Amino acid sequence: MNDRMVDSYTPRGKDELVFLPLGGTGEIGMNLNLYGHAGKWLMIDCGVTFGDDTTPGIELIMADPAFINARSKDLVGMVLTHGHEDHIGAVPYLWPKLKCPIYATRFTAALVREKLSRAGLLAQAKITEIDLSARFNVGPFDLELVTLTHSIPEPNAVIIRTKAGTVLHTGDWKLDPTPLIGASTDEAALKRIGDEGVLAMVCDSTNALVEGHTGSEQDVRASLLDMVGGFKNRVAIACFASNVARVQTLAEVAAAHGRQAALIGRSLWRVTEAARATGYLADTADFVTEHDARFLPRDKVLLICTGSQGEPRAALPRIAAGTHPNTELDPGDAVIFSSRIIPGNEKAIGRLHNQLVLRGVEVLTERDHMVHVSGHPARGELVRMYQWVRPRISVPTHGEPRHLVAHAALARSCQINDAPVLTNGDMLLLAPNGPKVVAKVPNGRLAVDGIRLVPLDGESMRDRHRMLSSGVAVVSLVLDGNGALLAEPQLSGPGILTDSDEDRALMLAVIDSVIDAVEAMPRPRKRDDAEVRATAAHAVRKTLNEKRGKKPPTEVHLVRVG
Repeated sequence: MNDRMVDSYTPRGKDELVFLPLGGTGEIGMNLNLYGHAGKWLMIDCGVTFGDDTTPGIELIMADPAFINARSKDLVGMVLTHGHEDHIGAVPYLWPKLKCPIYATRFTAALVREKLSRAGLLAQAKITEIDLSARFNVGPFDLELVTLTHSIPEPNAVIIRTKAGTVLHTGDWKLDPTPLIGASTDEAALKRIGDEGVLAMVCDSTNALVEGHTGSEQDVRASLLDMVGGFKNRVAIACFASNVARVQTLAEVAAAHGRQAALIGRSLWRVTEAARATGYLADTADFVTEHDARFLPRDKVLLICTGSQGEPRAALPRIAAGTHPNTELDPGDAVIFSSRIIPGNEKAIGRLHNQLVLRGVEVLTERDHMVHVSGHPARGELVRMYQWVRPRISVPTHGEPRHLVAHAALARSCQINDAPVLTNGDMLLLAPNGPKVVAKVPNGRLAVDGIRLVPLDGESMRDRHRMLSSGVAVVSLVLDGNGALLAEPQLSGPGILTDSDEDRALMLAVIDSVIDAVEAMPRPRKRDDAEVRATAAHAVRKTLNEKRGKKPPTEVHLVRVG
């Protein structure tokens, strides 16, 4: 196989094994990974990332699966390591393109079923529930789940055994001796697979720059029990909805201080319902609805809120903006951010903090208080994993370039000599004679725009960016069959022109330039609609550039009469 762009390659030989990330390598989020062996492909995870200020109108973004769509007949299955959005969020959007079997443990399967149900796909998609620590076959891949700890129930590593070698795909993990919900990491299974021999470990890099070890959920529970007792008014705590152990902690904290715990945010209700349905939160009292929480005294309620990352449609940002229909915060109330800042969300979270402070609300974060522990391994935990598994090849993933490079250096310090740093689209040959990047496959991003998927770098998104920076101009022309103007052109300029005297004068100048340009056209060209549109648009942009230094996207509506 030559180093080249490929659009038709499928690994054929039983001695050949490749790893191909289409999302989640070189970034945090949007995980979509492929393994190729013996003519077949296996997908591990199918997640999303979230839009920000650079993606106007876009909330969800996912890897473009065009490469695997083209060979979907060879895609034997999709295995989901756990239920976080960056690992399962794209399933309802991409499954119709893939139509492959889905494998997940019970809790993750419950979350995915709810997503597929909302998308009207539940009857079509086949989901096979896999027991924790189970071993099962998918095509030529002999798979085994290994129980880990993370910030959600049922996180799993996947052992991928093939005739070409064995890979450990860790998914997201940490080492937490007291995870509060679920079992602790199956150290014995990791040591066993290490003794069997591991060709490669594809491993979480999120905290590869963080020294030491991440803390335990037990530590967070003890700290929050102490903190909440010091507040006399309403307390709101923002956390990730998927962190069921944290939600359970907050319910216990509320009860310990004579408060009732209320869930504010739809995703919290969806996750807790899935948790109860699969055997978690059995001993946790029912939560109060946001409607009923309004009637509780300020010192008798603890609000558990979505929106810790500043997502504009989530609960806490709407509360801070004063637009939430049922919940409000008053001066003297407190908000605890029991979460970390995901890279890229700094501005949105900063705005949220400022809005709360301006309302007279006290804001507390992980920077100053023990209110959160990460779900990802710090350097000390990575070292222990390498000591147990002892792979021949380390493949850092799930991280930005700085995380991947730091992880690769750490792996080499653990005597793992081969630690390639990849980007999405790099096809890595693991066996035989790997590791080696043997091809770069086309990869990109799709965005959920309303009810459709569009390329993130497509024309509609480029136009949207241009409109944000320069506004938009729309001119309407009415001409006869020979190209003579039958009425004065009409112009609108959202984002450029206002109702001020100055802008009305500019509008007249732009209209005059359009009239002059169209009337100066030779008669044969006036009969060509495309020529007229191009001439009018050029006149609009030229005049606005001269008067305002702007060249906005310009739309010309042309009507022919006679």
